[in-house]
Amino acid sequence: MTIFRNLLATACLLLLSVATQASWIEQSDINAMVLLRAEAAFYPEDIASSGIEEFDGDIFDLKQGVFERRQQSSQALLRDMQNRLAKEPHPKVQQDLQILITSITDDLATDVIEHDNLLPYYNLHKILFSSFNALLDLRNDNSRYPKALDRLKKYTGNAPGFTPISELAIARTSERFDVEGLLGPYRGELEADLDNAPRYVEGMQSLLERSGITDWEADFAVLKTQLETYRVWLESELLARSRLDNQLPKVVYANKLKNYGVDATPQALISEAQYSYQFIRSEMKALAWRIAEQRGWKNKDLVSVMRALKKEQIPQDKILEVYQQRLTAIEAIIRREDLLSMPNRDAVIRLATEAESAAIPASFMSPPQLINNTGQYGEFVLVQSNPTLDEDALMDDWSHYAVTWALTVHEARPGHELQFAGLVENGTSLARALFAFNSANAEGWGLYAESIMHEFLPLEGQLFNLFTRLMRAARMFMDPMVNTGLMSHAEAVNFMMEQMAMSRAMASSEADRYAFNMPGQATSYYFGYMSLMRLRTEVEIAMGNRFNQREFHDYILAQGLLPPDLLREAVLEHFIN
Repeated sequence: MTIFRNLLATACLLLLSVATQASWIEQSDINAMVLLRAEAAFYPEDIASSGIEEFDGDIFDLKQGVFERRQQSSQALLRDMQNRLAKEPHPKVQQDLQILITSITDDLATDVIEHDNLLPYYNLHKILFSSFNALLDLRNDNSRYPKALDRLKKYTGNAPGFTPISELAIARTSERFDVEGLLGPYRGELEADLDNAPRYVEGMQSLLERSGITDWEADFAVLKTQLETYRVWLESELLARSRLDNQLPKVVYANKLKNYGVDATPQALISEAQYSYQFIRSEMKALAWRIAEQRGWKNKDLVSVMRALKKEQIPQDKILEVYQQRLTAIEAIIRREDLLSMPNRDAVIRLATEAESAAIPASFMSPPQLINNTGQYGEFVLVQSNPTLDEDALMDDWSHYAVTWALTVHEARPGHELQFAGLVENGTSLARALFAFNSANAEGWGLYAESIMHEFLPLEGQLFNLFTRLMRAARMFMDPMVNTGLMSHAEAVNFMMEQMAMSRAMASSEADRYAFNMPGQATSYYFGYMSLMRLRTEVEIAMGNRFNQREFHDYILAQGLLPPDLLREAVLEHFIN
């Protein structure tokens, strides 16, 4: 009976713990939904993509005074959340409220910084493609698809009370033409966007055709005409106001770094990353020599070996099959080595469409909706070309056998696929799943996942596993160098092609990322990786032989996308204090 009573008591405690967990998350989500609904007044497509279907038919706000209205809304929200925090007794909900407050504060600051320094520019072709791509995603219930017709009519101004979005975009940009000191978009960015415009239009049409909905053709024909008029306006009016130098004002670039989760100066990033780059490169040289010896190759230097391995291209019709084979092998290693807990379901890998490749010219993880999820999971999307390049558009960087290990580990398992699945399966609060997100805590895990798999890969896999780490270290010095005038776009391309054996297509995509696509974001991978490695070392020192990496990794994934400081606090409290 004593054993039975102890088991019963343990079961009751577990049930109480689960109930308490559900209770505080429920309260936290009430707070987060207030913020999400306020955001939906300005960016409903984004909120709908997270899974709140009531906003499926709405479109983003570009009406007059949008900056002032958004500032007023955010300031009211900030006061509301601060009042909630003052009254909230539960420490976890307090923590989540602080995440929401930080998110609002950062958005307020970003809006002011960009309003005061940059001429508004809207890449409407890409924005609208992304809108339809998210709503007509094959993972969504097709009952949501007809709402694309509502968006279409509102974008064109064919819905009552709506003005064509192209006219609003022109008005919001042109009304700031005479404001002294505002920088126009970088010319290289604008020219690339103009070149990609037809691809996005074709991509939207393909999505609508695939969706199975009817009666969209007439409105889409109107949208095509309006977008072409907008493209001509960009070419005739905005191109002349574009800047030849990609550099952003220091305050703008510093703010972008902060928003990506990187709290370091450009100079500190450059110094740290240049050391790491050489350290990783020395490890790669030793591996390259061993591989060349095994294969009987005369040229044993790193770049020669990398180029030789890149020639071992996977046939185009076999790429998906090979990546799926890699995933199966990686999952077996994870289970055998007890690296972390694995779900009993398959991960999804697919090839990117041309429009997706234009929007994101590098392989990526497409996250699932995080609200009202009914079984949707992330997708590892393979990008094989950079459509913005007429010549040398094909990337051979991700379609050779040796690199498939690292890319699968990073984007699928144990990387981003498990990371985003955990947000759904662990019942993570919305504050931690949506508002705590930044690139450093997401990409840091992806790169960390590569490191814990490294020793179990074949030599060729190890070499390119280190290459992806080398590339992230190089990003952390090249991005700030390109954005502070220490390196030009062309010099960055040449460096990556000559020193890192990248294709012109991949090197150009990378340099574009630094110069205009996402300035500052590329630094977040290695920055987040270093944060996780420091945290693991701190826990290993404190726990000694009691350290269990599976428990450590499972706990990290269970925390959602907490910022590094909050993650460290949670981990130390759980494992040490």
